[in-house]
Amino acid sequence: MLRTPPRDPLRARGRLHLVASALGFGLMAAFVKLAGRSLPTSEIVMARACISLLLSWLLLRRRRVSPWGHARSLLLLRGVFGFGGLCCFYYAVTHLPLAEATVIHFTNPILTAALAALVLGERSGLGVIVGLMCGLGGTLLVARPSVGGEHALAPLAVAIAFGGALFSAAAYVTVRRLARSEDPLVIVFYFPLVAVPAALPWVMHDFVWPRGIEWLWLALVGVFTQVGQVQLTRGLKLLPAGQAMTIGYLQIVFAAALGLLLFGETPAINTWLGCGLIVAGAFAAR
Repeated sequence: MLRTPPRDPLRARGRLHLVASALGFGLMAAFVKLAGRSLPTSEIVMARACISLLLSWLLLRRRRVSPWGHARSLLLLRGVFGFGGLCCFYYAVTHLPLAEATVIHFTNPILTAALAALVLGERSGLGVIVGLMCGLGGTLLVARPSVGGEHALAPLAVAIAFGGALFSAAAYVTVRRLARSEDPLVIVFYFPLVAVPAALPWVMHDFVWPRGIEWLWLALVGVFTQVGQVQLTRGLKLLPAGQAMTIGYLQIVFAAALGLLLFGETPAINTWLGCGLIVAGAFAAR
């Protein structure tokens, strides 16, 4: 009689952390969409950046780490890429169905692999090319441009969503390079350090004073972003990156469920087909 191998409690705990991370990021996107019904994207970005700036500063002070780092030009570039990715993703979430915006955003692992090969000289091959083709094909399926009419997604919003994935990929590649010399908390700190002053003119130009429940939506965007990041960090300490990436795709499932429950959005069959193509492309590009 075959005996099943004992379960590794650390790996099981790592999986739970990553599931919690996917749920946290899914809830973050849902609250971005709720806030975006009445507030400009710039204010949601500013709220998220201010909360992150405060938390990052407190963590750096607690650990007595200098916040300024060594490769400051590259750290500032990481902040610019992160700011661009966040603006695009939040715009996409507020102008597209939640599941579709999330699926397009998840082309970023494929784009990261391609950029890392070009910029960092990381090993690449046929898998990266296949991954890119799958990612682009999946995005076209999600966008449904051939259907036309009311069922097709807004081309501008789709383009911005894909641009956000590209910005995120550039940020991840920059982080990989910075990880050789910088403390992780310093790398995280530079995102809001750039995002707050960058968003300020945008906010002042189109400011809407939040009212009532809108303050709660903005706070919950920051809270669930922090939950997602903390749980992701804990999970990555206990599981290999490949497994972590696989579990991370649960965010698409959570986004689809939240979109249905909160906004009455039902993902089309094209969305699930596109999702499958993008996931396959991500594994091919690894």
